[in-house]
Amino acid sequence: MATLASSPRVADNRNREPGLLAEIKTFWRLFFARAFNPYRPELHYMRGPGPAWRAKHAASSRRRSS
Repeated sequence: MATLASSPRVADNRNREPGLLAEIKTFWRLFFARAFNPYRPELHYMRGPGPAWRAKHAASSRRRSS
């Protein structure tokens, strides 16, 4: 699980907003951005040949072996 830490940008915002309020807003913004990110790269990685590849190449390997 990723940890959230305040960024240096929060220190720059202290002139405009109270420090604690800026910290809380930054935390929740980063939390929601990371916790509910719809992109899941592990779902898109290829894990090797699938059943269609095996069916296609099993037919050709049977012809070669006999």
